Amino acid sequence: MKIDVLTLFPEMFKPVTEESILGRARENGILDIRLTDIREYSQDKHKKADDYPFGGGAGMVMLADPIFRALNAVNAKNKKIIYMSPRGRILNKEIISELSQREELVILCGHYEGIDQRVIDGWEMEEISVGDYILTGGELPAMILIDAVARMIPEVLGSSDAHNEESIYSGLLEYPQYTKPRNYVDMDVPEVLISGNHKLIHLWQFEKSLELTKERRPDLWEDFLVKEKNLTKDEKKILQKIMNEDG
Repeated sequence: MKIDVLTLFPEMFKPVTEESILGRARENGILDIRLTDIREYSQDKHKKADDYPFGGGAGMVMLADPIFRALNAVNAKNKKIIYMSPRGRILNKEIISELSQREELVILCGHYEGIDQRVIDGWEMEEISVGDYILTGGELPAMILIDAVARMIPEVLGSSDAHNEESIYSGLLEYPQYTKPRNYVDMDVPEVLISGNHKLIHLWQFEKSLELTKERRPDLWEDFLVKEKNLTKDEKKILQKIMNEDG
C-alpha cells in the first residue's frame, strides 16, 4: 500500500513510521509511506501556509493554494483522500477495514484552526476523526490511522488473521497477559496458564475477556450479546454464568 501524507510537520512522522512494525513493513516493501511538506508548495517567499480567517475568529487557517499544489504533486486525483478532522466520522473497525483494501491513500493533516473549506469541497475528501476531542493538528490522528490500517494488511503482523484475535476486533476486551517470572513481588501467574491444558487456558481467557468487557465497556458487552457468534458448549456455560452474576 502506498500512503501519501501531506503535512506542515513531516519530521513528526519519522519516529513512528521508521520503527517497529511500520518500519519493518516499509523495509519489506509492504508499506510505502511518503511525506510531503505543504510549505514547499507555498508561492510566498517566506513559505507562508496560513492566514487569518474571513469573518474573524481566533487562530489561523491553512491556505488553499499550497494544499492544492501539494495534492496535485502527489497525483491525488481519483485517489481516496482523507482529511483528519474532529468533525469527521469516528474512526472504527469498519472504516479501517475498508481503507486497508485500497492500494493508495492520501492523508491531509490540518493545523491551527483547520484548512480552507475549498480544499475539502474541491477534492471531495472524506473527513475522519479519531475521537471527540481536539488536538493541535492532524499529524497524531494521521499516525493513528496509518498504524490501525497497516495492522489490517496481510503480512504486516505476520499473520493475516492476527488482528481478528485482538482486543476490540474480537468483540471483547483482551484478557490479562503474563510472562516470566512465574512469581513476582509475591504475585503469581494463574496456575491454569502454566497447566499446558490448551482448552482450559482458552476458557480462562474467554471468561476474563467477558468479565472485563462487561465491567469496562457495557456498549461492547451489549453488542456482543446481540451478535453472539458460534460458541462451544463450554463457552456458552461461561457466558451464562457471567450474565447471571447480576441476578
